[in-house]
Amino acid sequence: MAIQGFDYKGFAQNLAQQALELIPKDFNDNQKNYVANTLLNFATIAGQALYDDTQLNFNLDQAVMITQIIAEWSFHKSVDLIRSGIPQQYWDPIMQKIAFTIFEVAKNAYHQGLPQDQCLQLIEHHVKKTYLDCIAELKDKNLIDEGLMEQAASQSNIDAMMQQQAQAEQQAQQAQAQTGEIPQPQQSAGGQVGAPVQEPLGGDAKVFKLATLALLFKKMKQEKVQTILNKFNPDDANSVIKFMGMPDLGEKVDPAITMRCLEEIKTSLPSAHQDLTPSKIINKIQNVSQYFDKSQLEQVLRSERVKVKRFVFTALEGEYLEMPPKVANIIATHIEDSV
Repeated sequence: MAIQGFDYKGFAQNLAQQALELIPKDFNDNQKNYVANTLLNFATIAGQALYDDTQLNFNLDQAVMITQIIAEWSFHKSVDLIRSGIPQQYWDPIMQKIAFTIFEVAKNAYHQGLPQDQCLQLIEHHVKKTYLDCIAELKDKNLIDEGLMEQAASQSNIDAMMQQQAQAEQQAQQAQAQTGEIPQPQQSAGGQVGAPVQEPLGGDAKVFKLATLALLFKKMKQEKVQTILNKFNPDDANSVIKFMGMPDLGEKVDPAITMRCLEEIKTSLPSAHQDLTPSKIINKIQNVSQYFDKSQLEQVLRSERVKVKRFVFTALEGEYLEMPPKVANIIATHIEDSV
C-alpha cells in the first residue's frame, strides 16, 4: 500500500534545492551540480522504493526519515569525493554503493524498531566503512596511489559541519543557561539537508542536561529534589528550578535529546550509591512490584520511551537489559518515587 501523504518527488526536489545553499562556495559549477544531482537522484529512487513497498509497511515519518538520511549522506560523501582528488569517473560507482548500503541498513534498522539514535549510529558506521572500502578497492586495482587513498580517507564533511555547529552553539551557551531558554536542535526528520544526522549536543549540552534533570525532578518528591539541588552549583540549581516552572517543558525538549542526556549524565546528578551493580538496580525495581501490579506499573510508565519500559519489565524478570548503571539507577529511582 502506498504511503499516504508521501510526495517523495517533491520532498527530494526540496532537499536538493536546500543543498544548493550549503554546497562549498569554492566548488565550480560542475562540482555543485554533481552534489545536487546525486542527492536528488538517490533521494528520489529511495523515496519511490519506500512509497511502492508492500511488505515493510513503513509509515510517513519513517519514509521521510530514511529518505532524509540518504539525502544527507549523499550530500556529505559527494562533497568528500570531490575534495578527495579521486577522478570523477569513479565517483558514481562509489556513491551507488554508499546509497545502497544506507537504504538497506536503514530499512532493516527501522523495521526492527531500533531507537532512532541507534539507527543513525549504525548507518554512519556502515557509510564510513563502505566509503573506505571503495577507496581501498581503487588502490588495490592500482587505479589510485597510496597517497591519494590516504587523502580521500581523511575527508569528512560531516565532521567539519559538526565542528562548526558546535563552535556556534558554544557561543550561545552562557546566555541560554542564565535565562532558562531551551535551545532547539535541528530535526533531521524535518526535511533539512546538510545538518549532521547525529547532531552533537555541543555547547548546549549543559542546558539540555539541566532541562532533562528538571523533567525528572518534576516527577520526584519535593524533599528529595531539594536535597539533590542543595549539592548543585547555585547557578545550575536556579536554572533547573526555572525549567521545572515551565508548564510545557516536556514539549520543548526533544525525546531523543532527553535520552542522549540521560546516557551522558555522569556526574551532574549526585548519587548516594557509589557501587551501582546490576543486581542492586534489579532488586531496587523488583521491590517496587510489591506496591504495583503490572497494569499499574504500565500506567506509571505510559509516557516513557520503549527502551525504558523494556528495561523495567526485564528487571522485574530478574534480568538486566544493557544500560549505563547511572542511567539505570535514575530510572529505578523514578519508579521508587512513583510509589
